[in-house]
Amino acid sequence: MTENNNKVAIVRDEQGNTLRISKNNPEFAFVRLQQDRVLVSSSGWVNKKTVSTLLHGRLDDLQTLNLDQKEFVNGTIVVKEQLDPFSSDNPDRDLKMAGDTGIVCSFNESPIYRKTFYTQNQNAEDILIAHDNVDEIRIALATDNIESVDTKTGEVKSKAKKEEKIEEPQEEVVEMEDETFEL
Repeated sequence: MTENNNKVAIVRDEQGNTLRISKNNPEFAFVRLQQDRVLVSSSGWVNKKTVSTLLHGRLDDLQTLNLDQKEFVNGTIVVKEQLDPFSSDNPDRDLKMAGDTGIVCSFNESPIYRKTFYTQNQNAEDILIAHDNVDEIRIALATDNIESVDTKTGEVKSKAKKEEKIEEPQEEVVEMEDETFEL
């Protein structure tokens, strides 16, 4: 069950730009979208959080949406979980992690992959998979001394006190040049 306001915010970068041009190919761009939601998990936990996603496309196609003139778009951001990687090039990219424990959530010893998507369908629902490695996660939370976790087997290697700083992925910075015209 999910409650949301059906308003998805368009997030501008530090320079106020809506569209962020791809560093790899200037013909492509993306827009960061964000929505405040109340999520109720399959195990009955209520969690109010902000979810975000990237809307990718050809620069020309994204420009036709006139998103720079809007603050919100109608629709919703859905969470999709599955047992197959979303990316064949980087299968570990979208692993569902148990908080900051370093533990990959799994179902029947298979890792769970989690990704967010924007849809204009305001009735779209999340597709969630309840993890079954609860004991492993409880142990990790109780010990607070995880060195590493094998993402394939879920084996936890511990060490004495460790401070780990988890950094979120950085968005691509779009550098805008001032355009001047001389006649």
